[in-house]
Amino acid sequence: MKPDIVEAEPGVYSVIVDGASYEVRVAGDEIFVRGRRFRFETEDPRRWKRRGAGAGVAGRVAIVASMPGRIVRVLAAAGDQVTAGQGIVVIEAMKMQNELKAPRDGRVTAIEVKDDDRVNAGAILATIE
Repeated sequence: MKPDIVEAEPGVYSVIVDGASYEVRVAGDEIFVRGRRFRFETEDPRRWKRRGAGAGVAGRVAIVASMPGRIVRVLAAAGDQVTAGQGIVVIEAMKMQNELKAPRDGRVTAIEVKDDDRVNAGAILATIE
């Protein structure tokens, strides 16, 4: 069952799940429910974080659409060697163009889209090994 959530006041929410009511307090990176504390971390998938030449990224890496959009330009082809930060695909979403970049050095093993394709959020656009 989908929860019903209403903000009662800033940082305080009334949550009803399966007929049970909970008061949930949010402070910074913590959530408090019935005397229990939960820590959380948020991550913006649209934000590209360069950590050197692909530090911490090994094996096959999929480049995915973070939101629905239209492919404006494909900048790489299957078999191309790419470097971290090199543009792979340009996608237009919400009237803005975003260049999706290689997270590390590697070889493009697949390009799953072509110019003018429409894609959904989460669609795999390219793969790098």
